[in-house]
Amino acid sequence: MITIGNRKIGAGQTPFIIAEMSGNHNQSLERALEIVEAAAKTGAHALKIQTYTPDTMTLDLDEREFHISDPNSLWAGTSLYKLYGQAYTPWEWHQPIFERARELGIVAFSTPFDDTAVDLLESLEVPCYKIASFENTDLPLIRRVAATGKPMIISTGMASIAELDDTVRAAREAGCKDLILLKCTSTYPATAGNTNILTIPHMRELFDCEVGLSDHTMGVGVSVASVALGATVIEKHFTLNRADGGVDSTFSMEPAEMAQLVTEAERAWQALGKISYGATEAEKKSLVFRRSLYVVNALKAGDVLTKENVRSIRPGLGLPTKYMGMVLGMTVKRDMVRGTALEWDCFL
Repeated sequence: MITIGNRKIGAGQTPFIIAEMSGNHNQSLERALEIVEAAAKTGAHALKIQTYTPDTMTLDLDEREFHISDPNSLWAGTSLYKLYGQAYTPWEWHQPIFERARELGIVAFSTPFDDTAVDLLESLEVPCYKIASFENTDLPLIRRVAATGKPMIISTGMASIAELDDTVRAAREAGCKDLILLKCTSTYPATAGNTNILTIPHMRELFDCEVGLSDHTMGVGVSVASVALGATVIEKHFTLNRADGGVDSTFSMEPAEMAQLVTEAERAWQALGKISYGATEAEKKSLVFRRSLYVVNALKAGDVLTKENVRSIRPGLGLPTKYMGMVLGMTVKRDMVRGTALEWDCFL
């Protein structure tokens, strides 16, 4: 069992739902705080941001590989530097965002992208850290975060088993005791067919840790399905309104959708229950609606049971229907009105 803030994470707990703000604040602190409040109202358990500046991410160039030229990219036509300048959360916003989250009773933390980000987040006493998929092979960063001794959540997008083994070993050797891996598909948005959530139980067994899902698909279906496969953490990008635009708005959830995810993920977790056969306590009162053997025409003592005077009908207060072949041809020892349930003491 892993504890983050005031929340326990594990198989015996409802799924831990993280609302990822990312760049959906659209460079407005007021909007960022509104996102925190909206996330809390949905019932999400945590609010996550990202900690970097354009200069800690890349170079201020708009050419060659620094220019996003893929026509299918959501961010085609701009440079990496300009994109990060639009998306980053100013460092002076971190404290008010975290304070508002704590006031509202939800966990607040961040994804650092370099040592300076970790230093800032440590000064703000974050309860845990997230490593993004694109940094899951950055072993120096992994070790730096692990050395804080705080729980780590690592997205596994694009990583091979060998790369994840390096990552997990580096984290554990550097001091991480509480590790959560998130199955992730690093496309924006992702499709259900490219999500492969059957990896979740395999990853749990392979690395002996908690496993969840960082979900970039639209809707709640994939996330809810992941719970049935053992996901204990679900992360989704979150915005107030996709129509407002923003670098991540296209694949982000709106408040009503996040609230639905919180509800349906908990229902999926409750439905797991335990291995169970036979009537549960709640079902026992329904046993009466099974079929059983009843007299369907009045009988006199000494009459013989035939298909004309005994049938399998509801309710289930008579002999089980499996005895039909046995009772046909037997003689009744007393008068019986139509609608009498057959019992063994009815026969001579």
